[in-house]
Amino acid sequence: QEQLVESGGGLVQVGGSLRLSCALSGITSSRWAVAWFRRTPGQAREFVSGIGWSDSRTFYANSVKGRFTISKDNAKTVVYLQMSSLKPEDTAVYYCAAKYGIVVDDEKHYLYWGQGTQVTVSA
Repeated sequence: QEQLVESGGGLVQVGGSLRLSCALSGITSSRWAVAWFRRTPGQAREFVSGIGWSDSRTFYANSVKGRFTISKDNAKTVVYLQMSSLKPEDTAVYYCAAKYGIVVDDEKHYLYWGQGTQVTVSA
C-alpha cells in the first residue's frame, strides 16, 4: 500500500533553516514524481517544489527558488526539502504528494498524500 509520511517540521526564526523529509513506501515504480505543497489557513494548497524519480529533474515555485532545495535518496526512498532563509510567509502545513509521470504544479493530479507537517517561521 502506498504511503507517504512527512517529518521535520517545527518552529524556526526568520532566516533560519529546516529540512523536511518525506518517506515513501509502496511506491516501487521509477515513473513517479514527488512534490511538496503547502497550505495556509483559508488558502488552497500551493505547489512548492517537485522532483522526478527517474530523471531527478527539479522544479520550484518562484517564491522559493534559490532558498529551497529538493532532493531524494533512492536507496531510502526519501524525498527531502531543504528550506533556508525562511520567511514568515513560508509558515504553512507542508505536504508531500506523489503521482505517476512528470511533475506538475496542480494538486489535483497527485494520487497519494502525506498527513502534513507544520512549519512556523517566527519574526
